[in-house]
Amino acid sequence: MIKRTLYFGNEAYLKTRDQQLVAEFPDQEKPPARVPIEDIGVVILDHYQLTYTHGLMQKLLDNNVAVITCNEKRMPQGLFLNLQGNDTQTERYRIQMGASLPLRKNLWQQTIQAKIINQAHLLEMQGIDVDKMHFWAATVKSGDPDNLEGRAAAYYWRHLFEGVYEDFTRGRHDPQPNNLLNYGYAILRAVIARNLVASGMLPVFGIHHRNKYNAYCLADDVMEPFRPFVDELVLGMVYDNPDIDELNPELKRKLLQIPVLDVMINEKKSPLMVGSQQTTASLFECFDGNLRKIKYPSFERPE
Repeated sequence: MIKRTLYFGNEAYLKTRDQQLVAEFPDQEKPPARVPIEDIGVVILDHYQLTYTHGLMQKLLDNNVAVITCNEKRMPQGLFLNLQGNDTQTERYRIQMGASLPLRKNLWQQTIQAKIINQAHLLEMQGIDVDKMHFWAATVKSGDPDNLEGRAAAYYWRHLFEGVYEDFTRGRHDPQPNNLLNYGYAILRAVIARNLVASGMLPVFGIHHRNKYNAYCLADDVMEPFRPFVDELVLGMVYDNPDIDELNPELKRKLLQIPVLDVMINEKKSPLMVGSQQTTASLFECFDGNLRKIKYPSFERPE
């Protein structure tokens, strides 16, 4: 079942009744909105005058909903996740944390190969030569000691927005369309983190990322091959309107499509949120020794 993403960008009172999220609005003529909690995957809270009950938060977390809160610039800042997302999570934590270094390096190799291949596909769709990208993807070694991820990223970002932005630089605080990318990646990160918890893993313990200040290292690892799907969405948005200094409600609505973007996974088309569930489940099976390859997404059915 495809889970819904709910965005609240205006004043409202959020509560729960009969296993539903109920949103009441100051405008008395506007009827309350009701959504079954079991249908929700992500909730984004983006207004200072939003009020929500503890009972609602409890039920959202009980149903593995990822709840994102935004800052004064209306950009995602916080993420709430369930601490009990799987019936056997203690055993799964032990298995995850006991993964050997060679296994983690192999999993990172797979991750970077999948990421570069997806980046190459997006560039190729624009008529850009990607022979280097395919070479780098094919020659990534265990653990990526040659940092082919970085070399591919430099080539990718140099060409992705050709014809729209001159001298584009990818950076969290750099000019547009980095604001769109930042917002989109935050949604993607929440989806991946939610599914990691549902698969009984701790998002904090990565296979590669080790930043002591980062609470979602594993989510940041696993989301890498999914990033180009966000990039494709943003690319289409900037072609429609390259002047996007401000993230207005219409742009945010388009970015909220991320959980339902089509991806190819396990040779079948699937919404990103559903496909990433297969990815996180397969990752645990790799940790547990039952699989050797993570099920990562691609743009096309493999030949």
